[in-house]
Amino acid sequence: MRLAVIPARGGSKRIPRKNIRPFAGRPMIAWSIDAALTSGCFDRVIVSTDDAEIAAVARDAGAEVPFLRPAALSDDHTGTIPVVAHAVQWSVDAGQAPDQVCCLYATAPFVQPADLQRGLALLDSSGAQYAFSVTSYAFPIQRAIRLTPEGRVAMFDPAQFNTRSQDLEDAFHDAGQFYWGRAGAWLQGLRIFSPESVPVHLPRHRVQDIDTPEDWTRAEWLWRAMQADLGG
Repeated sequence: MRLAVIPARGGSKRIPRKNIRPFAGRPMIAWSIDAALTSGCFDRVIVSTDDAEIAAVARDAGAEVPFLRPAALSDDHTGTIPVVAHAVQWSVDAGQAPDQVCCLYATAPFVQPADLQRGLALLDSSGAQYAFSVTSYAFPIQRAIRLTPEGRVAMFDPAQFNTRSQDLEDAFHDAGQFYWGRAGAWLQGLRIFSPESVPVHLPRHRVQDIDTPEDWTRAEWLWRAMQADLGG
C-alpha cells in the first residue's frame, strides 16, 4: 500500500492558520491534497493534524483525517519524521501496513502530480530509502557573506574570493515539497539528508518556502506569473 501523509498542525505562529488560509482561491492545504489525489500514486491520502478546523477543511478537499495528532507531536519543536512515523504506525496498527509513504507538505501550492510520480519511480528504481524534492541555489554558496556583530560583512569562505562562479561546485537545497520514503525508514527515524536519499530535481521557479508573510507574498507573485504564462 502507498500512503500520503500531509502534516498540518494548527499552531503556526508567523503566518497564523497558514495551512487553511486562502491561496489563489482555495485553502492552502487543498492544493497539496489535490496534487496527491490527481497523481494516482496513493491508496490513501491522510492529513495529520491536531486541529478540528483543519481536519474539516482537509476532508472537504478530499483527504482522510482518521485521527487527531497527539499534543506531544504538535509543538514547535517536533520534526517531520516523528509525525510521519506516527501516521505510519497508526496505519500498521489499523491493519493497513504501507510499503511506500510520501510526506507532502501542506504549504506546497506548486507541487505537481507528475513530480510525485517521478519521486515514486526514483524511489523504486534507485533502491534508496528516500527520494525528495530539491532545487539548485541561484548563487554560489561558496561566495556567501555574513554580517558581523560590528555591522560589517565577511565571507564564510574567504579562500573563494578570487574563484570564478563557473568554477564552483553547484549546490542544492531541500525544495520543501515532498519526501517519498520506505515505511521502515520513517519508522526507524532514518535521516533524510544522507546518502540514503536520491534527489528529485525541480526548477527554481516552482519552489518557494512559505514560512513568513514575505514568503507568502512572493508565492502569490509566482502563482500569478505562472497563470499569466499559461494564459489563465
